[in-house]
Amino acid sequence: MGARGSPSRRRQAGRRLRYLPTGSFPFLLLLLLLCIQLGGGQKKKENLLAEKVEQLMEWSSRRSIFRMNGDKFRKFIKAPPRNYSMIVMFTALQPQRQCSVCRQANEEYQILANSWRYSSAFCNKLFFSMVDYDEGTDVFQQLNMNSAPTFMHFPPKGRPKRADTFDLQRIGFAAEQLAKWIADRTDVHIRVFRPPNYSGTIALALLVSLVGGLLYLRRNNLEFIYNKTGWAMVSLCIVFAMTSGQMWNHIRGPPYAHKNPHNGQVSYIHGSSQAQFVAESHIILVLNAAITMGMVLLNEAATSKGDVGKRRIICLVGLGLVVFFFSFLLSIFRSKYHGYPYSFLIK
Repeated sequence: MGARGSPSRRRQAGRRLRYLPTGSFPFLLLLLLLCIQLGGGQKKKENLLAEKVEQLMEWSSRRSIFRMNGDKFRKFIKAPPRNYSMIVMFTALQPQRQCSVCRQANEEYQILANSWRYSSAFCNKLFFSMVDYDEGTDVFQQLNMNSAPTFMHFPPKGRPKRADTFDLQRIGFAAEQLAKWIADRTDVHIRVFRPPNYSGTIALALLVSLVGGLLYLRRNNLEFIYNKTGWAMVSLCIVFAMTSGQMWNHIRGPPYAHKNPHNGQVSYIHGSSQAQFVAESHIILVLNAAITMGMVLLNEAATSKGDVGKRRIICLVGLGLVVFFFSFLLSIFRSKYHGYPYSFLIK
């Protein structure tokens, strides 16, 4: 008893206890609980992310583009965690919306999504979805979006930047252009596979058959082949089609026209020199044809040997066509190339 309670033993025990600060045990306990909580939170995030990716992969197995309402948009696109990129098409496909551009853009978007879904590089890093105005009005309001169609990229981390909105008005909505934009934003390269389209082959076969049948029926009189006027008309049609921008339309796939969602006004002429509408190319084709017709009439009036009064009328008509429609063409040029100083009759 004396040895156990001796002063030397008590002094040694006191020195050992002084090595531990006062209140250290509650602090260690709190630190341990915090680590457990953080570990549990991290595990919960990983489980939530795995569930989201699993759900998206399940939807992708059934269709390449899945539709989203407001709740799904906030859960799978806006809310973290997220380690995948999401391409969203905001559109208005209901018949009462009368958005023909939306239907055309949707066809190209479907081709792009199918190309990704059935490619060998398909993975869970990129998904395609769609928000229709009538199914997700709250999403349009949340994003302050007042036009359709619109393509946006939502990155795995952070908010979309300006470049994450596809410049449809300038580039068009062809699947190839969308694929290039996605490659710039996500480093995911998609090779676009278009379904076989035999309409061009069938049309060419019908044309060849028609020409061949006509030549066979007229086999005893083929002088029309040497008709200069006929060949000139065919050449002019090709020239009008090429100079009006039909090839640009075929490559870029622009909309036919643009309808302002605020006032409903339809624009047939694009305001930029870097783009055009399909309707605009048709207008330019008609203007070029009218100017050419005027020049033909002027030539006819100068070279023919008919009645002088008739030739004078033909000359005036031809001159009127050239002057009026060239002025119209020049005014369109001024509206697209801002700052162009020259005009003629029409401003």
